[in-house]
Amino acid sequence: MKAAHQKVLIYDPERCTGCGYCEIACAFQHYGTLDPAKSHIHISLDERVARFEATNCRHCEEPVCLASCPEEAITKSDESGWVKINPMKCIGCRSCILACPLSCPWFDEEHRVSAKCDFCDGDPVCAKYCSPGALRVVSRAEAEEFNRRMYAIEGDRSGRG
Repeated sequence: MKAAHQKVLIYDPERCTGCGYCEIACAFQHYGTLDPAKSHIHISLDERVARFEATNCRHCEEPVCLASCPEEAITKSDESGWVKINPMKCIGCRSCILACPLSCPWFDEEHRVSAKCDFCDGDPVCAKYCSPGALRVVSRAEAEEFNRRMYAIEGDRSGRG
């Protein structure tokens, strides 16, 4: 599958209400709990701009988390583009957390391994339960275009572009 056609999540802060359903759905899907701390996506309020922001894995084309893993516990599928952590290979060194520019992998204290979004094997529950449509599954090409538009808007608001 060409990278441009791979599916990824996009987050539209203009639509997010901060309800947290995405966090709860993710935590329940992966851990059977309603604890947002166990979620692979996190919503927070950016008080500087008075809007919610999401921190979630972008399943990067060139994932630095993968490059940083000394045990090859992180893999990227050439077909789907999804970056996953194999908990059976992870030694809990946390290199991936430090390497990721967004610190998306997080350390699961209970299991003593790093964890991150696995794209729910193609059907992300976070996007399914996002009623305002702030999270959507789109092609990588659509995500790149969306991000170009969002950054251009942000540049105009900040007076830098």
